[in-house]
Amino acid sequence: MDSNAVADYLLANPKFFEEHAELLSQVRLSSVLGGRTLSLQERQMDVLREKLKVMELRMAELMRIGQENDRITHHFQAWTRDLLLARNDVDLPHTLATGLQNIFGVPHVTLRLWGVAEEFAHAWFAAAVSDDVRLFTNSLSAPFCGPNNDFEAVTWLEDAPAIQSVALLPLRLDGTSEAFGLLVLGSPDADRFTADMGTDFLSNIAQTAAAALAGLID
Repeated sequence: MDSNAVADYLLANPKFFEEHAELLSQVRLSSVLGGRTLSLQERQMDVLREKLKVMELRMAELMRIGQENDRITHHFQAWTRDLLLARNDVDLPHTLATGLQNIFGVPHVTLRLWGVAEEFAHAWFAAAVSDDVRLFTNSLSAPFCGPNNDFEAVTWLEDAPAIQSVALLPLRLDGTSEAFGLLVLGSPDADRFTADMGTDFLSNIAQTAAAALAGLID
């Protein structure tokens, strides 16, 4: 009999070791830990210990992720609260940008809106924006994260030459394809915003920001 036939026989006869219990102590297997020779029961215990170790590492990772999510939720709530407490519409863009800097620790934040109401036309956030920026913003179906490839929007930030990575968040209301603004987050750290990072949380920021700023649009 070859080894496959033996394996098939044991699978087909699960009571084999119950009927021949003495074999369990006689079968010797090599251990991956230190090359020792173990009985079948000891080898099973090794396997269980390894599985337990993997489960403990996975549990620790899940707890870390849960704590990180709690921290992000707390920050998001604090930022949203500041938006709700803004005394008037013209304060909102400044409150929004400084909140992202102070609460989330983003080094550089700014934004631009187009099509604003006449009373806000001379505000800093309504500064002229090129057609290229508008076309680029409308092309974004989700926030862009990655290296600063000499984006025009990055020049809106202070110390623009030092910016290594960016997150560009289009501002649009649900159900509309046309964006009315762009939120720009920048960092001198090349790894702060990367192309492979998740954008779900940034999308939530963009949606909340768009809802808060919609009142400034004509």
